[in-house]
Order: sequence, then structure tokens, then C-alpha cells
Amino acid sequence: MNEKNYINFHVLISHSPSCLNRDDMNMQKTAIFGGVKRIRISSQSLKRAMRTSQHYALHLGSRSMRTRDLGKLQARVAELLKDRYEPELIAQALQWMSGKEEEITEKTEADAVAPWSVEEVAYFCDLIQQGRSEGIDSKKLEKRIEKESRPFREAIGKSIDIALSGRMATSGLMTHLPVDGSLAVAHAITTHAVEPQDVDWFTAVDDLTQDAGETGAGHLNTQEFSAGVFYRYASLNLKQLQFNLGLIENMASAETAESRQRALDIAKHVFHLLATVVPSAKRQPFAADNLADFAIVSFSDMPVSLANAFEIPIRTKPSSGYLAPSELELTGYWRRLNQAYGLNEQAAAFCVDNRPWEKAEKDSDNAWPEDLATFGTFKDIKHWIANDGGKAS
Repeated sequence: MNEKNYINFHVLISHSPSCLNRDDMNMQKTAIFGGVKRIRISSQSLKRAMRTSQHYALHLGSRSMRTRDLGKLQARVAELLKDRYEPELIAQALQWMSGKEEEITEKTEADAVAPWSVEEVAYFCDLIQQGRSEGIDSKKLEKRIEKESRPFREAIGKSIDIALSGRMATSGLMTHLPVDGSLAVAHAITTHAVEPQDVDWFTAVDDLTQDAGETGAGHLNTQEFSAGVFYRYASLNLKQLQFNLGLIENMASAETAESRQRALDIAKHVFHLLATVVPSAKRQPFAADNLADFAIVSFSDMPVSLANAFEIPIRTKPSSGYLAPSELELTGYWRRLNQAYGLNEQAAAFCVDNRPWEKAEKDSDNAWPEDLATFGTFKDIKHWIANDGGKAS
């Protein structure tokens, strides 16, 4: 079993003209890095796109419901669990979980937006049913959680997104079940400067007005957009994930072959999402449905970002583009950082084509690392991850 606890994901995606993430002024999100302006996609945007994706639903199951509206939450959970529990029981479970002293109504709100797991609510319903004969109340449940939290974490773990992103609560029984996120996701930035940004001046033609012989548009506006090669970085703490899922007793417990394999299976899908999911902002007018062209995945003793590979922004030569030099710079920086710090990472690269091999010079700073396993298919590197950094199949 691999002893390295972290998996670091480094993904390069070249997005065609688009506006994937906007601020409150309807402008593209940006960041200054290396003294130049980059286009940015927030980690919140990426994580939401991941957990609401079709791949997540198919392979990682149901996701949590994130809300502060307890009235709507209660109605939704009651509908989902109507064949298992009476509405009054669900209402009591949510009241205890949220720490509300009064009955939850349509206007009741939690202290903050938080993720709620349906199966966790169901678990509390079971406990209340089982404990009615012993006069169980929220205080007794609180003591039970403090004594042994593993069964409660198993219930939370039915919603993988909570186990990945974590949860903080400020009231109720949920405060005794904090979940430290196992997946850290960075804001994605372009590997190069993007200045100035393009502006689309667009109109919407009113068909009926035009048919009446009138001229002019029914609506006109402007929208910023740009294109670029984005670096996405995330790091997964495998042991934290196992603990969050209730697979091990605590963080000091030894992982088992079975618990680690479950975490690796999830890691495989996390990589799939990081390499394929695109935020939905302005998708209809731009359709920047681009997949990752290149990635490095490493098993490591610590989380390590390679963003500084692009602190000096990539500059392109005529007709060469930004993607190929970004691939080489990322790979060369990974090699130099590993050598300088003796990181001894177990890593593999995925590349859609062979441009890095063709462009790299043996004696250059970005010479292709001989110890970097390489895969030409997405399926093979996902198998490599699930196999704990072993053979692809």
C-alpha cells in the first residue's frame, strides 16, 4: 500500500473565447499574479460545477443540499423521505440538528448557508425512533456524538461532497460533527497575461418589431470575454477523506486496504471532474466546452502547488500558442521542485498529444523527466490513480 497521503492534481485546460466566472459587476474575475493580469475562475465556481455535474451524480451518488432556508429544506427532505418517516419525525430531527428551539416554519433560517445530507437526517430520525423508549433528547444525542462519532460520520459520508469540501456549523447537533475538508481547490488562473480583455457588443433582434417594418434592436449590451490556458490545482488528503467517510475511527487510526481503496476510487473521479467540468456561466453564447489537454497527478507527502511555474507569465511566439509552452513549463518546474526539495513524489502525466516530448530539449531546464510516467489516454491515468500509483491496468 502506498504510504503517501496526498494526491496533487495539476491540470491545464485551454478554454476558447468565454466568460466562465463573473463578479458582481458582470465583469470577468481576474487576479494579478507575477505583476500581470490573469483571468480567474474561483474555487467556489469550480467546486459547484463539479458537484452538480452529471459525472458526479452517476459515480459519486447524491449530493448535499446547501441552504440556510430551513423551511424549504424541511419540505424537501420530507418529500424525499416520505416513504420512510412521518413529517413530524423529520421536523424534530432537523430542529435538533439546527439547534432551533422553536418549531421550524416557512420563514425559519439557519445562521448560515450549510450543506445538509438527506441520509444524515434519516440517521437522526432512526436514532430518535430507537431512543423514544429511553426518553432520548438532543442532550443525550450530543453525548452520544461526543462518545463515538464514527456512525454519524458514516451517515454524513453518504454525501461525498461534504466529505470533500467539509462543513462548519454554528448551532445545534451539527456543531459536534464538524467536517474538515479533504479536498483543497485553488482558484484557476491563466498561465499567461490576458490584457486587454475583449468586449462583445451584442444585440437581440425583436422579430415582431422587424416584421412590422421598424429598425433597431430590441436589446443591446456588452459582455467581457477572453480565451486562455488555465492552470487548475487541487490537493486531496486521503486519510482525512477516509475519516470524513467514517471508514476509520480517527485521524490517528491506521488506514486499511479497504478504506484506502475507497478513497482512491473517489480520487479517480475527482480527477475526472477537474479535467472535464466547465462552469456554466455564459455557456449558451460561448460554449467553451473544452477538456483538459494535459495533467500531472502525483502521490505526495504534502500538498504542493505548481502555480509558481507561471509566476513569470508564459509568452508565446507567432503561431505557437500558449498550451505547448505551458505544458513544458509545468513539467520542468515539477522536476526542478522535486529535485530541490527531495519530494520523491510518485507522479504520472496525461497528455492528449506528444507535443511536450517533441518540444523538450534534453539539456534544457524543461527537459522531460525520465521518472515521470506518461499516459496517452484518460482511462489509463484514472486506473493508475485507482491502483494507488501502480500499473494502469
